[in-house]
Amino acid sequence: MLVTTKELLCVANAENKAIGAFNITGLETLQAVLQAAESRKEPVILQFAQVHEEEQIISLNIIGPIMVMMADQATIPVAVHLDHGVDLHILKKALDMGFTSIMFDGSSLPYGENIAYTRMAVSMAQEYGASVEAEIGQMAGITLNDRKITENRKVDRRMFTDPLIAQDFVEKTGVDCLACAFGTVHGLYTTKPCLDYDLVKELDAAIGVPIVMHGGSGVSEADYDIVIENGVRKVNYYTYMAKSGGEAARAYASASDIVYFHDIANTAIAAMRSNVEEALRIFAHHRED
Repeated sequence: MLVTTKELLCVANAENKAIGAFNITGLETLQAVLQAAESRKEPVILQFAQVHEEEQIISLNIIGPIMVMMADQATIPVAVHLDHGVDLHILKKALDMGFTSIMFDGSSLPYGENIAYTRMAVSMAQEYGASVEAEIGQMAGITLNDRKITENRKVDRRMFTDPLIAQDFVEKTGVDCLACAFGTVHGLYTTKPCLDYDLVKELDAAIGVPIVMHGGSGVSEADYDIVIENGVRKVNYYTYMAKSGGEAARAYASASDIVYFHDIANTAIAAMRSNVEEALRIFAHHRED
């Protein structure tokens, strides 16, 4: 059942939980996420990040229509989201494909430009009835700026989201949810995450729209509990899901005399499904079926 991210976040608010948003880099990750969501009977967000195209992992033209089709055929509510779009044309392409949600990431731009381009994204999305996410503050880890991929894993509190600025941004743009920086990192963590719980609570009180947590992989269950209780309603998750699939495939290949790709793929799917099921359990805030 194809829905918007805004619809799912309304459910998350009502049930005091977060919705898992998983980046899709191929048919294997798509199958793993949807199988896990169906098994847990939890709504889910399928995401394609512009960086996947820049890294030549897979093209939006190939995987995008499949994401929309499989989301529509699912028995649970599924949103299809363009993640970290830095060019308006790719947001338009995703909307034309049937994506129900887009993110314009202008966090690296001057504040005024971020507002201006985000307003354009909101106006564009309204024509399709789609939701819009934006970002204030800058996260450490892998980022895409001006089509250049950079990596900086040093967490700098000066890059954290300021509640007053975030409030002003939401009022001036009309976005449906806001990605905020409060200590998480895109990609693998090289040190233990240290999240600013109080900042999350301040942001929740200030901005009036759901908070999005990027860099969700590698965060402890205790951390998830607190940030969800404090207002996080969408958690972006990919790296540790993909890592679990890679490790399972490596173990299978190492133990087998003859290795077929379809066996490796199915082994990876099973491992990623298990990883996503556990993530969905945690994001549901311990609400068991």
